[in-house]
Amino acid sequence: MGMKANIIRIGNSRGIRIPKILLQETHLPDEVELEARGAQIVIRPAERPRDGWDERFSAMAAAGDDTLLVAESTALSSWDEEEWEW
Repeated sequence: MGMKANIIRIGNSRGIRIPKILLQETHLPDEVELEARGAQIVIRPAERPRDGWDERFSAMAAAGDDTLLVAESTALSSWDEEEWEW
């Protein structure tokens, strides 16, 4: 069963107070994302697109899979090799 809460005015916005027990049960961090789904508002932890990158990059380096990939479009052309002064 859910808990009831009142929508209150906060400056020009409106908000709710989330009871401590719900925060403890959900383990929500300080930063969250809100999404409207019909007549519902969904609250979930904010996504951090780079979370875990350090571990993944370390694993790639340990496996020797961290070499730079060069696409053909960025490869040196004959002009780069013959005309350009480095």
